Amino acid sequence: MFEFMNITKALADENRVRILLALNGRDELCVCQLIDMLQLAPSTVSKHLFILRNARLVSSRKEGRWMYYGLNKEGAPPAVEGALKWVIQSLADDPLLRQDNARLNSILAESAESKCRS
Repeated sequence: MFEFMNITKALADENRVRILLALNGRDELCVCQLIDMLQLAPSTVSKHLFILRNARLVSSRKEGRWMYYGLNKEGAPPAVEGALKWVIQSLADDPLLRQDNARLNSILAESAESKCRS
């Protein structure tokens, strides 16, 4: 029950779903890139990432002073895998998510280091 509640809580916010779909099809993204895509305060994005990580929907790693996040595909419980598949399939054609993808592609054209210097 606890795992189910964490997953549903994580999926109950538009920005967290946007993060999941931004990570879909990519190995990982720097938190600075997610902040730029979402255009939210760093503390807000960090809170969203904490909730997603707590639900085991994303994994993270630290490299130097940068944090990178990716979809939790390895070792995730079946409920997590099912939730990720459902979100990705359900929202594949959403206009906001297409805008996010275009914005993210332009962000990725720049180096992560230049984004994260501040």
